Amino acid sequence: MAGPSAARRTVLKGAALAGAAGLGVAACSTESKLGHAENPTPTAPVDLGAAADVPVGGAKLYRDQRLVVSCPAKGEYKAFSAQCTHAGCLLEKLEGTVGDCPCHGSKFDVTTGRAIQGPATASLPEVPVTAEGGKLIAGPRA
Repeated sequence: MAGPSAARRTVLKGAALAGAAGLGVAACSTESKLGHAENPTPTAPVDLGAAADVPVGGAKLYRDQRLVVSCPAKGEYKAFSAQCTHAGCLLEKLEGTVGDCPCHGSKFDVTTGRAIQGPATASLPEVPVTAEGGKLIAGPRA
């Protein structure tokens, strides 16, 4: 009876490994929104504060508002969602004008929104932004 028991153990071991592999794939799924905003861009205007807080030639991460804003030239601003396009994690920090995602290592050029290191391949969604009275306003009708 050693033969049938060994075969049964092999089948059970294979099933357990397949299940564990499936969990690993699901954890890294691009469909995951667990703990992340459903809408990566604002649905109403958002006051970001002083425009002067964004350095010319640099960028600033607004974690609470889930946005990143760059200033290519004095008085010019570009804004993008700070939610990674791979699995929805929020960018953690900026290194110059490169935004880093802490979840899987994706990197984005925050002056263009372009993914520059995977696993993300899609660009960050652009968000309208204007400077009004020295303040930055982002989102619809900005």
